[in-house]
Amino acid sequence: MQRYDLRHLGDNFYDRMIEIMGETKEGEVSIFMFEIGDFSPVQKSADVIKEAGYELMNSLKFNEADWSIVVKNSKGAES
Repeated sequence: MQRYDLRHLGDNFYDRMIEIMGETKEGEVSIFMFEIGDFSPVQKSADVIKEAGYELMNSLKFNEADWSIVVKNSKGAES
């Protein structure tokens, strides 16, 4: 399990998050931190993860400005 701090990317972290997930092995879990701003990145990150075929395992507020999500590379696994 690796943790990735994407807060420095602001609202432009989605591509990097998917790029990182593409480098993980099947079954591997990653934690991503990002800034929430108006909360729209929370739903968008969940949508992006689902569309890419990964599994969102957890999504929670880290502090007043940041959010974290836990994502599993479940590509190839049966649903």
